[in-house]
Amino acid sequence: MNLENTFRTLLLAILTCGVITSCQNDPPVPDYTSFDDYPVYTGTDLGLTYYPNQSTFKVWAPAAEALQIHFYEAGEGGEPIRTLQLDRADQGVWELKLQEDLVGLFYAFQAKYDGEWKAEVTDPYVKAVGVNGLRGQVIDMHRTNPKGWEDDERPPLNNFNEIIIYEMHVRDMTVHPSSGSGYPGEYFGLIESGTRSPQGETTGIDHYKELGITHVHLIPVFDHRSIDESNTKVAQYNWGYDPLNYNVPEGSYSSDPYDGLMRISEFKKMVKTFHENGIRVILDVVYNHTGQSEESVFNQLVPGYYYRQREDGSFSDASACGNETASERAMFRKYMIESMRYWVEEYHMDGFRVDLMGIHDIETMNAVAEELHSIDPTIFIYGEGWKAGDSPLPDEQLALKANTPQLEGVAAFSDDVRDAIKGHVFTADASGFISGNEEVKESIKFGIVAATEHPQVDYANVNYSEAAWAPGPDQCMTYVSCHDNHTLWDRLTLSRPDASEAERILMHKLAGTMVLTSQGISFLHAGVDLLRTKNGVENSFESPDAINQIDWNRKTQYKDVFEYYQSLIQLRKAHSAFRMTRTADIQKNLSFVDTEGELLVAYSLDGEAVGDSWKKIFVAFNGSDEVQSVTVPSGNWTKIIDAGEINLEGIAPSTGGSLPVGRNSALLLVQE
Repeated sequence: MNLENTFRTLLLAILTCGVITSCQNDPPVPDYTSFDDYPVYTGTDLGLTYYPNQSTFKVWAPAAEALQIHFYEAGEGGEPIRTLQLDRADQGVWELKLQEDLVGLFYAFQAKYDGEWKAEVTDPYVKAVGVNGLRGQVIDMHRTNPKGWEDDERPPLNNFNEIIIYEMHVRDMTVHPSSGSGYPGEYFGLIESGTRSPQGETTGIDHYKELGITHVHLIPVFDHRSIDESNTKVAQYNWGYDPLNYNVPEGSYSSDPYDGLMRISEFKKMVKTFHENGIRVILDVVYNHTGQSEESVFNQLVPGYYYRQREDGSFSDASACGNETASERAMFRKYMIESMRYWVEEYHMDGFRVDLMGIHDIETMNAVAEELHSIDPTIFIYGEGWKAGDSPLPDEQLALKANTPQLEGVAAFSDDVRDAIKGHVFTADASGFISGNEEVKESIKFGIVAATEHPQVDYANVNYSEAAWAPGPDQCMTYVSCHDNHTLWDRLTLSRPDASEAERILMHKLAGTMVLTSQGISFLHAGVDLLRTKNGVENSFESPDAINQIDWNRKTQYKDVFEYYQSLIQLRKAHSAFRMTRTADIQKNLSFVDTEGELLVAYSLDGEAVGDSWKKIFVAFNGSDEVQSVTVPSGNWTKIIDAGEINLEGIAPSTGGSLPVGRNSALLLVQE
């Protein structure tokens, strides 16, 4: 009879707890009066630590009443095959160690608050997931490394001013049939060599090499919410700025989103191949908000902590996406630093573009830069120095563009030069310098010197800034277009409907010339070299492929434009006068020339002083629809750029004097 009772007791324990050893009374919850009281975990092993003979799970959830883990055979659906309780450990961490090989299993956590179990979620530190990122997966990360991974090296980089960035979306580059890709919309499509357009032009990675860029910037490729990875045969599109699992590559760009190992190994192979072809890789990171608010992984495990709140307790929303994260809180600051470090160490990333960086606090961004530059000082970090709404954190604490002087080793985008060149970004028919706006001359000069201090810039007349905000040129991103808003070609179509295609091409070339001959870091939107169009759609974040895809037929149609951009990049890479590394050098060696009219800007460069083979350089930009004249000092000059043409060997000789600058064009002369 005693044996029967013992058996019934054991059976009841198994039915109610899954495994008898996991059944226990909930430990007492520490008494916290505010988030500031939460302990800070000082270790670096949150998440899963896997060995073939042992797996350790650690989750930070200080105020939870209990924490349990469910194991599954698949990444979605089905019932748990085992449920275990985690034990409360030190510094707010819950821990479980299992002396067995769990490889291949999937798992999810549940936290208990107020006597109720929250939803099943991964944990913030999850490194591998199943389909749609709903559950973590136990994998051996060593098995994800491609052959020769330990010998992978970053392409050489002497200083940040050498960087020329090409911003792209994985799917855009290969999904159009004209790409010739055998992996349309996938990671492998980006690195596939030998692909050609129907006219025989290079596409894909061969195109990037032919163009000459130094870095590709991948807009979000971490695991995001919007794409249903279980249905990738149906065309779906999203930019990916809706984070789900920050430390895992997006599955819809892999060949098998159900296999957590596959997306990782393919991503690493992509990075390695870019490196082998002389191109560095930048990851677009979106730590300023999560794709979900109440239901997010962070909030299910530690309600409220990772987010800023308004006075009434609701989520504040400086991201305009429903929430904003609290980078100033110790454990989210720690998370950002460790997450980016993980991408550098595990995936060999070469840089990060920080989305809505102005939401993060200055101290966190400096801590990020210090950590990453301790690994490799050539890792490049830059971001949007603005926010999309009000934040509870005061502006003086935020990594806004105006606060760039307080940032160390972090660059910011110059919306000043962007809008000065093409027109106000949110006003579709607004013109810029290239299309006839006579009110932006000082803003153009401000852009030429990369937002640094220069005695010849009248800061009172700069469009958005009352003073220089870049301590050095390597902290200013010089650009005219990106994934956001209209492509440059579409903007010209909307703002200058009166102009012919040939006239708009001149304006487009002028914009590229201004970006690639100005100081600072050059940033190009993928396809700008092909007059990329999105058919006038401005916010194409979830528009179909028909809007977002690169049509490689345009490389033949506008071959002259591609070759012009290609030559501009060669010019910049060959001549250090256009990428000086110190503000003092710019002040000393770049001199603006007095010009009449608001649509003519000219300046000279002392190339010899900065070691350039071109001893003297003269540059003029004409934003007028009419030819204008500029006075060039007498001497033996060679025209390199003139009226929409470029030839690095020289177009024609000149003796200086009063010279014409073609309408909507640049003039560049040199003395050797």
